Amino acid sequence: MDVADAALAMAINGNGSGAAECVQSPPGMTVATPSVPSAVQIEAARRWQEMENTAVRLVNHLVTCAGAIQAGDYAAAAGSLSDAREILTKIPISVGIGRVATLFADALSERLFPAFPNSPLPLPMPRAEQRELFRVFFEAGPHLKFAHFTANQAILKAFEGCGAVHVIDFTDMDGVQWPALIQDLAIRPGGPPFLRLTGIGPLADSDRDELRDVGIQLVEFARSCNVPFTFRGIATDQIDCLRPWMFRIVPGETIAVNAVLQLHRLLIDQDAAVVASSPAPIEAEANHNKLSLQERVTDSLFYYVAMFDSIEATNRHTGGDGAGNPLAEAFLQMEIADIVCHEGISRVECHEPMARWMESMQRAGLTLIPHGRKELCLVAMHVREFSGAGFGVQENDGFLTLTWQNQKLYTASAWHCAVTGPRVVTGGAIAMDPEERKNNSKDGSSGGSGQGFFAGNV
Repeated sequence: MDVADAALAMAINGNGSGAAECVQSPPGMTVATPSVPSAVQIEAARRWQEMENTAVRLVNHLVTCAGAIQAGDYAAAAGSLSDAREILTKIPISVGIGRVATLFADALSERLFPAFPNSPLPLPMPRAEQRELFRVFFEAGPHLKFAHFTANQAILKAFEGCGAVHVIDFTDMDGVQWPALIQDLAIRPGGPPFLRLTGIGPLADSDRDELRDVGIQLVEFARSCNVPFTFRGIATDQIDCLRPWMFRIVPGETIAVNAVLQLHRLLIDQDAAVVASSPAPIEAEANHNKLSLQERVTDSLFYYVAMFDSIEATNRHTGGDGAGNPLAEAFLQMEIADIVCHEGISRVECHEPMARWMESMQRAGLTLIPHGRKELCLVAMHVREFSGAGFGVQENDGFLTLTWQNQKLYTASAWHCAVTGPRVVTGGAIAMDPEERKNNSKDGSSGGSGQGFFAGNV
């Protein structure tokens, strides 16, 4: 709480009755006389209230703009956007709502005034910059740490008593999730299992073969922990072209499928069951996949305000000035632009709330593996290590949800499917069919789909 927040609380914190009350105090007790808010405090409270009112008007203009675009009234949309821009000039950039609203205004402007049809498409962000934004966002708060820790706990539980295990990772970004899992397996009672990790990642570019680098690092780390380990990479820029035979399932091994903030990108709209088996175990707890642009903007606007606030709070907790984290916010900016500017199959970020994911998973024949009290306590302790007050972890019907000031941010779930053959445990993504292993004896090439492989082992 900053000075303005505190002043506002002091200015309005009274019993509201206007009556004085006298209570006999015990002997020897000194009762402090309630202080009357000073003129400075009252002025700070007034300015804070004015800022809140300004923010409400700003949000209304942005939502109205989205509704006008949806209705095809582009003149009205332009007017609302202009009003929003005018308000933004009065909000300091240090205020989170100002930065979030600026990103939404920019996205609505791009939607309303697209580039000239014949102009060249903007170049995609270089892979190195994407990796840097991911790294900064990972360090900026407990969001991805919550995701990785929760997924690892579910995987460890699934691997109990198993001698040969296989993790198929759809979210291999620098491999940051796996050293902790390898360390936990190294100290497992009875010794570590033989661990196979299949990482799905981007195609190599001229600057770096990311999958190969990740594989080498993890092989070396597993060797230092004395964990029998092998890594295999599948390089592709489109995970929907993957097929089960590419993962080279070995009879007798236990399989865990890991997907963090990935499979929602395979959805087209709310009613399209595109994912063949189950959604990711960790997904944004939001509803950004609505057909109505106005509803989508409204929901996502409040969601990302909470995300920005939570990043600011973490910054303060770790000794920063609490003014936000530009690179971490740039990571979220890419999501905001996609949610606002694109429709149908061209939209990548199709976040949906857990209730809809649950329907999809149950239709696919998957069964929830509920997170219990033990997992809740472990995850809550882990989150507290990296963040201050305001963050929480809730358990609801077997799901674990990371919250900020009671706003749901990410929800984690674990699922399994009952199949014959090798035991399969899935935390979302493609559930392996043991019978579908045709071409398993081949070298894994997909006949032109762009897959490439790297394998290394201890």
